[in-house]
Amino acid sequence: MKTILEKNGANIRYRPVGQFEETRFEKIHNVIFSDSNQASIKVAEEIAALIRKKQEANKNCVLGLATGSSPIKVYEELVRMHNEDSLSFHNVITFNLDEYLPMEKDNRQSYWYFMHEHLFNHVNIAPENIHIPDGTVSSEKVIDYCIAYDDKIKKNGGLDFQLLGIGRTGHVGFNEPGSHYNSGTRVITLDHITIVDAAPAFLGIDNVPRKAITMGIATVMSAKRIVLLGWGENKASIIKKTVEGEISPQVPATYLQNHKNCTFVLDTGAGSQLTRNKTPWLVDESLEWTENLTSKAIVWLCNETNKSILSLTDKDYNDNGMSGLLAMEDSYDLNIKMFNKLQHTITGWPGGKPNADDSSRPERAEPAKKRVIIFSPHPDDDVISMGGTFDRLIEQGHDVHVVYQTSGNIAVSDTDAMRYAEISKRIAPSEAAQSIIDTIKEKKDSSFDSLEVRKLKGNIRRGESYAAVRYLGLDDSNVHFLDLPFYETGTIKKNNLSEEDVQIMMNIISEIKPQQIFAAGDLADPHGTHKVCLDAVFEAMRRLKPEPFMEDCWLWLYRGAWHEWDVDEIEMAVPMSPSQVLKKRYAIFCHQSQKDGVMFQGDDSREFWMRAEERNKNTAERYRALGLSHYAAMEAFVRYKF
Repeated sequence: MKTILEKNGANIRYRPVGQFEETRFEKIHNVIFSDSNQASIKVAEEIAALIRKKQEANKNCVLGLATGSSPIKVYEELVRMHNEDSLSFHNVITFNLDEYLPMEKDNRQSYWYFMHEHLFNHVNIAPENIHIPDGTVSSEKVIDYCIAYDDKIKKNGGLDFQLLGIGRTGHVGFNEPGSHYNSGTRVITLDHITIVDAAPAFLGIDNVPRKAITMGIATVMSAKRIVLLGWGENKASIIKKTVEGEISPQVPATYLQNHKNCTFVLDTGAGSQLTRNKTPWLVDESLEWTENLTSKAIVWLCNETNKSILSLTDKDYNDNGMSGLLAMEDSYDLNIKMFNKLQHTITGWPGGKPNADDSSRPERAEPAKKRVIIFSPHPDDDVISMGGTFDRLIEQGHDVHVVYQTSGNIAVSDTDAMRYAEISKRIAPSEAAQSIIDTIKEKKDSSFDSLEVRKLKGNIRRGESYAAVRYLGLDDSNVHFLDLPFYETGTIKKNNLSEEDVQIMMNIISEIKPQQIFAAGDLADPHGTHKVCLDAVFEAMRRLKPEPFMEDCWLWLYRGAWHEWDVDEIEMAVPMSPSQVLKKRYAIFCHQSQKDGVMFQGDDSREFWMRAEERNKNTAERYRALGLSHYAAMEAFVRYKF
């Protein structure tokens, strides 16, 4: 029987399960979808088809299930099918991959809690058919417990289907680097990167358990069918190592290369580093050379040969799988076109240069003074990501408005909140200040803030935002705080984008009627807020498109602290002088609660200003290496066209 993924599938050509792609690179069957929602629905459909097939044969369906952000939409779709399409779970038996140790079931960070919140509480599965490793088992009993867990899987006929995510260390379940191919369910010490990635959910790295119980590699590999989910650019590197690399215990997911019925289901971000996507000219000689692909290939060729654009020769193209390009144009013409394309992205006038020929400039000359909205998902993304451009827009007289989409309250530490509450109490003693102090003192590890504490933390972020934009010269009347409702849950887990969120976004855009909008296009944000905020921008602009003022509105996307646009993608590059680099740094410093020991910084321990400066300097250096002008730093943007 063909799987749902084989019958429906994605936006690429691929081979049936068990066969590799027609490249010399890939060793695991994979399917790439345009977005993770579409992919998740297809995976849910395959699981539902398996459940129904087993029901028709009067058999149980044994599912191995995963936790984390990757499978959430799969579970949402299974719940929808249960409620709307009569999908029954009466014959389903589940075994979860792992659980933190120690961990109580009622802890919001437990996988027991996660699975019941996202799936089990909403379907008709029998409680006795649910198996999740026990995070409270004692050290004296844990070995016997793990052996019994594997035995129970075998007694139920083995796993019919195993759903997996993948960690940035290449772990599946909690099988960290060094895990053995024959390993069974056991206790494991978590890798530092895994702990760092879990820190946001636990409101700080110190709260993350250091151990876990996990199914072993052999247990996972025993499943009859395996589907691994991979979403986002931050998974692209490990996906490439897993799909194209050698089998190694240092990347445990590579063991899946030996499974005969395994599919990696990816979105475009997660699949972006695979050779057939990153450098398709090395895979397909009959490639159709589009303008975008040509640009990508030439920039790549410069990096491979360590040459500037105008130095590339016919031999360079031929030796690196790009002879098809030379069949259309010689290297001289290709080089000149690419050089001019990149040169025309550079501008010191991000709002457009007045009274100038704008035919080869990234922005329009008119109107000379534009109304501009800078959307900032968190209260510091504006200065971190485009502080130099922000400063330039103000200096050049544009009507700049900065709009903070969320309060950012969850990123303020209890220590900072306590300090502000104590200062407030000393200045003007009040019951409210004392109540906040008492609440913080009584707070337990991994518990969540009260409404009063969240308001204080939000006001801390708000005050820092005012300080930063005042430093850049922006008037307070041009600063707007939306506090979008999707964010205000008090937890890392946010609500889905709602109609109320979209209406709030539409209202601010309609009020300002901008000619320019800047928004965060950094979907590698580790806690997902950027993506929801960008979806809110897209949906609001889509609905407002019929409005007359929208005919003259351009949307520019910037990247955040984690990634930069590839040079071939950049459509506007704004140079920064050394003095502007310092001015941007000092604006970032105004966000004191985020400066030292920031809570959610990923695996990079440097402060945000350090990362931002390095990224901006690297962008300028990449332009210089390609043979263009040399600047101290550059901020980069891509125009999004509806």
